[in-house]
Amino acid sequence: MATPHIAAEPGDFASAVLMPGDPKRAERIATLLMPDARLVTDVRGMLGFTGTVDGRPLSVLGSGMGQPSITIYATELFSLFGVQRIIRVGTCGAISPRVRIGDVIIANGAHTTSNINQLRLPGLNFSSVADFGLTRAAVDAVSSLSRQDAPQVHVGMVVSDDHFYLANPDPRWWAKLARYGVLGVEMEAAALFATANEFGKQALAVLTASDQLVDPIDPSSRMSPEQRETRFAGALRLAVAAAFS
Repeated sequence: MATPHIAAEPGDFASAVLMPGDPKRAERIATLLMPDARLVTDVRGMLGFTGTVDGRPLSVLGSGMGQPSITIYATELFSLFGVQRIIRVGTCGAISPRVRIGDVIIANGAHTTSNINQLRLPGLNFSSVADFGLTRAAVDAVSSLSRQDAPQVHVGMVVSDDHFYLANPDPRWWAKLARYGVLGVEMEAAALFATANEFGKQALAVLTASDQLVDPIDPSSRMSPEQRETRFAGALRLAVAAAFS
């Protein structure tokens, strides 16, 4: 049952889907993990693949950027294609001084500057949290990482922001959040978690810190485009562990 956004049929997607934002990263992940990966959708250039990892079915689909985009894909996957769990695999900006470039954040919840979840439940400040079982599986998998693939891993809250370039009236707005224990800023998790809650499904976000807002002038506080494509092995392993938990 193809939709305006996904050109696939029931059964084309596995019950677990890894979801990076970038469709090219989805293709890279599929190539790395699944020698038998097949393309199941490419509508609007948003690439999706299904294959097997050690004999177990898995899918990878790009989400695009922002909460409206990931909500579209998650809604269709959960409601029409039999998907039970989605694990976002992406990047974030670190706002806690404890999180350095290349560290991994297992996001167990997400605040948001958007009103996207208030439209679901008017008048309520909805708490957008990840599935505990997926979170626990990802945390348990940290000990299995090889030394080469073992980044520093943090577990905690992130904030999903709607704006990438818009200047905030308070240039250090993120520092206030950091004082409340928020680890990083990204653009999708809060809406993904809420969509999973809506359909009684599971979701998690495993994020690699690609930027550090504490000292953004320092050249070492930002990954290069090449590093963004290659320095996610540890996060990917944790996401796969969650997908198969």
